Amino acid sequence: MFGLFGKNKAVKIRNCDQNRKYGVAAKDVKELLKKGCKILQLPLSGAHVCLYSDGTKVTEEFFPTLPDNTELVLLSRDQTWSGVVCDIGQLLSPGRYSDGLIEAAKGLLSDEQSPKRRKILTDLLLNLEDRSELESREEDEDWFKGVDARFKTKSAYMKYNCESRIRGYVKEVDDATKSIQKAKVKAEFLKASKCLVEMLKTAKYNGCYFDRTEKEPDRLCTREGWFTCQGSFDQEVCQSFHSINPYGSRESRIIFSTWNLDHRIEKKRSVIPALVEALQKHKSADVNLNYFYRLLFTRENLKLVHIVCHKKGAHNLLCDTKKIFRQASNTDKGKQQAKGKKRRLV
Repeated sequence: MFGLFGKNKAVKIRNCDQNRKYGVAAKDVKELLKKGCKILQLPLSGAHVCLYSDGTKVTEEFFPTLPDNTELVLLSRDQTWSGVVCDIGQLLSPGRYSDGLIEAAKGLLSDEQSPKRRKILTDLLLNLEDRSELESREEDEDWFKGVDARFKTKSAYMKYNCESRIRGYVKEVDDATKSIQKAKVKAEFLKASKCLVEMLKTAKYNGCYFDRTEKEPDRLCTREGWFTCQGSFDQEVCQSFHSINPYGSRESRIIFSTWNLDHRIEKKRSVIPALVEALQKHKSADVNLNYFYRLLFTRENLKLVHIVCHKKGAHNLLCDTKKIFRQASNTDKGKQQAKGKKRRLV
């Protein structure tokens, strides 16, 4: 109402690039723009002002209704402001304000009582205290606490971490032999298992999935080391946008160990039983072991998922029966056709 009587209204103005705010008293938007542009050294022509909170443009009619000390953003002709989210984006941009944010967040966290606010501050600190650009043990000793001394770089350890997970799947395949009663079937299964291991050795146990130094098609992370949850087995993407950089800090590395390489078509319920079933009446040479290799050990059937997105119930997905056995070669087909012709002649 002050503007209606020609009295000045006190507001706080800032530009879109800096946090510093200035108190300004003006009777209308025209005067506010004139004073604000002088303070912030912006061209008056095309200048406009909006609410800091949500980016709403402040008009002459709207200005008198503003509460005193409302925070406003003064913009030049080509600038835009969509609200506080713009500030958040700038604050989280690489390198900007990081040190100040860390100190401020630590100070607030020490006195904060609200669980929700503590969660926000804790997550902010976890992501801001990022040392992912450091790679060697000498550069980031804290990251390597609890890690065997033979690992000199983060990438080498992460590669080993992935290899260990894949080796665990090999053990589960080997354990399946205990449940096979027939000696011939067990012998063929052992041949198949040995062949699968040889394929894995050639691929170096697919440790490249966690190694950020690998080429983009092979690794599951960005060059900086960021991993994104791929969502549960029955989803195309993660609905919660889970992401983590285990290269950034020791805590993130430990938390990442709870993420899973989940089999869409389950190894214990579907893949391994299908392999055993195929060997009941066929030799291992007749089975498409490359197909089973891809299902057991590769990204074709593995999804990297946050522990929350890991559904442990039955997936109810089966192996493709058309891919279980090797396709007969043209030579084999020729032999079969020749035999057939001979039988018809007799």
